[in-house]
Amino acid sequence: MPLDRILSAALRIADEEGTQALTMRRLASELNSSTAMLYRHFESRADLVLQIVDYVFKEAELFALPFPQTDWRQACRSLARRMFAVLGQHRGVAQLLLEATPNGPHAMVLRERCLAMMLDNGFAPPLAARAYATLARFVLGFAIQVGRQDAAQSAAFHQLDRAAFPATYALADELPVPLEEEFAFGLDLMIAGLEAFTF
Repeated sequence: MPLDRILSAALRIADEEGTQALTMRRLASELNSSTAMLYRHFESRADLVLQIVDYVFKEAELFALPFPQTDWRQACRSLARRMFAVLGQHRGVAQLLLEATPNGPHAMVLRERCLAMMLDNGFAPPLAARAYATLARFVLGFAIQVGRQDAAQSAAFHQLDRAAFPATYALADELPVPLEEEFAFGLDLMIAGLEAFTF
């Protein structure tokens, strides 16, 4: 059975049913096949997870993003926004990334290009390593929250005891901040912080 067909089915299960539903037995059932067939492709569920993640990186062409060599800020923004969009579409993959660090061929190319871009722009090696890891974890943290329901929380803020929670009550019209706005704000802060470290 073609590997792409298997990974596509696994991705569908993770997205639609959640990561807990993604078992070898469930995947074999989805494919009308056997777990023995799956183990010819994957050593374990952990191996399956890593290949699903790399499959999404490949399909989204994250590894092929253009990185302007003269503007690391724009490169970081482009990467973060694209990763956020892709993981937001595949929330199952965002959850799977909590289980393992991606090390497939497409993920490795993306990491290599990002680190090279940072080094080329004057980042010290320790800063480049930490900046890339922090940026990736920042995106993942927000992507996992895509689809959250804020309406009930907003209503709850308006019903708080004004005397007990005066600041929260005063800002009830502003809370919670839409996730996309939080993401953009946090990304700007992160890039500004990196700029302070590098220049």
